[in-house]
Amino acid sequence: MQTTSTRFKALAHTAVLALLAAAPQLASAQAAAYPTRAIKIIVPAPPGGAIDTIARVVGDKLATSLGQAVIVDNRPGASNNLGTDVLAKAAPDGYTIGIVGGSHNINKYLFKNLGWDPEKSFEPIVYTHEVPLVFAIYPQIPAKTLPEFIAWMKANPDQAKVATSGRGSAQEMAAEMFRMASSAQMLLVPYKGSSAAHPDLLAGRTALYIDTISAIQAQVKGGNVRAIAVSTRKRTAALPDVPTADEQGLKGYDANTNGGFLAPAGTPKAIVAKLNAEINAALKLPDVRSKLEAAGIEIQGGTPQEYAALIKSDLLKWGKVVKEAGIQPE
Repeated sequence: MQTTSTRFKALAHTAVLALLAAAPQLASAQAAAYPTRAIKIIVPAPPGGAIDTIARVVGDKLATSLGQAVIVDNRPGASNNLGTDVLAKAAPDGYTIGIVGGSHNINKYLFKNLGWDPEKSFEPIVYTHEVPLVFAIYPQIPAKTLPEFIAWMKANPDQAKVATSGRGSAQEMAAEMFRMASSAQMLLVPYKGSSAAHPDLLAGRTALYIDTISAIQAQVKGGNVRAIAVSTRKRTAALPDVPTADEQGLKGYDANTNGGFLAPAGTPKAIVAKLNAEINAALKLPDVRSKLEAAGIEIQGGTPQEYAALIKSDLLKWGKVVKEAGIQPE
């Protein structure tokens, strides 16, 4: 004869099995109903940059395809950590998502107490973009190629000042990689972004700035700076005549700022899958492609799993750079 306790345990076990069996259907129904209200995209950077541009262009398309308002919420500050922290702590319900750039996979090694982890605190949605970096030099320097510029730096170490966009930026990491690959002495000079760094480069107070193509291409095309290399393994369509650093002897050199959309950890997989499908569809639209490519943004796309793999790979790469450069976390 079953005791009351035994019958209770059996009923509880049956109820748990029933809930587990129903979970896929519940998740599917939840995704089918999603969204029923506005979606917020957190951008951990000021307006006007690559991730802000993508958030706004793609957000407009999501508003149409999902039938709900999409609000872009810029949360700059603390090397992009402020907005990323807000995203990590948001409710995992699909109504707060975010887009991150290159610093997302670098800051883990530069700050001791982030409060979030680039892998564990988020659900990758989709890898959206890659932005090549351009080696832009003061045009009065007598160098037309990267090897010539390296030779000039070695002959003029007191003038070999390299601008960066500050701690944790892809520009700083690219400059550190360049320092190690070239074996040239150089002084890295931090600025608060491209708009602050450009005046000194244009005036010759710094010799080089490895900047995003979206930020520097107008100065290149205007003849105000000279582009001598791009940082990625392949040439960029925006500046097809500029060879890569790898082509010019820095074998294996590959630096860029990339990123994509994330959701807080625990966001239902069905909602992540729905957002992935909608964003991938938006990235294929001709008007979206033309707007982003005009800004020097190379469009990507793919599955959440592919984006997760990229994050893991980038963490390994940048961790090695930080360690070899001897950079100490704050």
